[in-house]
Amino acid sequence: MTSSFEFPTHSAPVQVRVADAERDRVVGLLSEGAAEGRLSHDTFLRRLELALAARSADELAVLTADLAPEDGPGVRGRLVGAVGEVSAFWERMRRAWYAQKLPPLLLPEPGPGPLGIGRDPGNGLRLNHDTVSRRHAELTRRHGTWVLRDLGSTNGTMVNGRRVVGAIVVRDGDMVSFGRVGFRLTTD
Repeated sequence: MTSSFEFPTHSAPVQVRVADAERDRVVGLLSEGAAEGRLSHDTFLRRLELALAARSADELAVLTADLAPEDGPGVRGRLVGAVGEVSAFWERMRRAWYAQKLPPLLLPEPGPGPLGIGRDPGNGLRLNHDTVSRRHAELTRRHGTWVLRDLGSTNGTMVNGRRVVGAIVVRDGDMVSFGRVGFRLTTD
């Protein structure tokens, strides 16, 4: 009588492809670690390479094991957060103070075309300042909202401290500057 033998089979573990979101999260943690000085530049670059080549979640977890906070932010993290909040508060105060000191620019009644802004005498708003381009920007009323468009000016158009690239919606109270000439938009 012959008997049948069963051999144990060992299959390789199935590797699930790492989700892009998980890989992005790990890259973000590595970037934060480098920015906070917890990783050297060389260590950051090596771990970044490994993160992009990782084939499993376990491989990714190893790369950030020493960066993940165990029980929330420690004393250093809370201190950095508090300093950030205080800095943000003072920046908001500075902007509010600056906005009140700016001369008001009354948004005009909508016209048949855009309001040209610049040094050229043909503009509806002529600003005679050497940092303002001849045809600097234009303001248009579209579907009940005001749209400010920079016309490729040399010194730029800013809204609330950010440079305008293309066009942006503006509202009552916004701080706008054309070159170094600044205003606070108002409807009354």
